Amino acid sequence: MSGLTHTQLYLQRLGFDSPPPPTLQTLQELQLRHVCTFAFESLSTLLHAPVPIDLPSLEQKVLFDGRGGYCFELNHLFLALLQALGFDARGLTGWVVMGGPPDARTGRTHRLSLVTLDGVRYVSDVGFGGMVPSSPLRLDTHAPQATAHEPYRLTFNEGTYTLWAQVGEEWRGLYVFDLQPQADIDYVIGNWYVSTHPASPFVGHLKAALLAPGKRHTLNGASYATHYLDRPSEKRVIESADELLALLQATFGIRLRTHPCLRQTLDALVVANVQER
Repeated sequence: MSGLTHTQLYLQRLGFDSPPPPTLQTLQELQLRHVCTFAFESLSTLLHAPVPIDLPSLEQKVLFDGRGGYCFELNHLFLALLQALGFDARGLTGWVVMGGPPDARTGRTHRLSLVTLDGVRYVSDVGFGGMVPSSPLRLDTHAPQATAHEPYRLTFNEGTYTLWAQVGEEWRGLYVFDLQPQADIDYVIGNWYVSTHPASPFVGHLKAALLAPGKRHTLNGASYATHYLDRPSEKRVIESADELLALLQATFGIRLRTHPCLRQTLDALVVANVQER
């Protein structure tokens, strides 16, 4: 693999032997394969480690070190791939509202991409954790849109769009975004908050997600769940650091390097979860 370019290696990880054409079908295949291949994960912020988002650092972390990342990492990497393949694509940012009122303004702490194909605009997102869309979504329609997993829809109000997912019979607001062009510093500021601020839901917390056909794997601290499209979710509590390490590697595909604080930190997560029960 040493002779491969980063783009060739990236495509190979996604199951492509050669660069595909910049079409809607390609975008759909790339997004689905991506969310089923590269895990959303917050091990760096769990360990209070830096989260660089320059492209060489992301390529090293995800393509060579066997890690995943969160939105400022995965969507940046994915956007660079789309642009290398000739897609008309650029980055956007938005406000996460999942778990709260859909009209909340929480700060621009989510990154996604806008892709234009034959004059039609789509949003593409490979970095929204357990509820990440598995297909690109057409921007200029309010109609529900099928994906490889749950249906999604977009609504528009006073210059902003809200992304909704259908979970059971309920539509849940996930995040709000607009089409304002973003500079590199905008991503740096958002990433700095997410990775360092004491109020960030990522700092000192473990989150992971990976999709598979017909299901979603999610990990929140020591609580692991498999969510299915056609039957109830399966949930269990992880009882030890060894079990957590095995789960991260076997289920989420994360290659774990030795870190002096990793086992101690995972032990603390397990203990805290037991105390909360």
